[in-house]
Amino acid sequence: QVHLVESGGGLVQAGGSLRLTCAASGRFFSVGTMGWYRQAPGKQRELVATITSGGSTNYADSVKGRFTISRDNAKNTVYLQMNSPKPEDTAVYYCNANIRYTRIDAYWGQGTQVTVSS
Repeated sequence: QVHLVESGGGLVQAGGSLRLTCAASGRFFSVGTMGWYRQAPGKQRELVATITSGGSTNYADSVKGRFTISRDNAKNTVYLQMNSPKPEDTAVYYCNANIRYTRIDAYWGQGTQVTVSS
């Protein structure tokens, strides 16, 4: 069993900062690309940022320059530093990871609510 556990969501004022954390636990051999996605009410889930095991990153245009994704491979943990969030960043944020045990499967966290007040 593999679990992705997210933490760090909550209420933040526009222009503030918030840090999300997602840790992978369970039985596996390796963790590949990890990422953050979000889903706002009435909208489809969308990519926020991804990071490979080697540290290469990819960001949605809407968060470039404001959000930073990073990871600690020793802890199988990925972070999302959210600086200068805007009300339109309000959503449920989901962690995603490609994890290899007998094969590579994609796993999702349970989601954490981020609400940005104006």
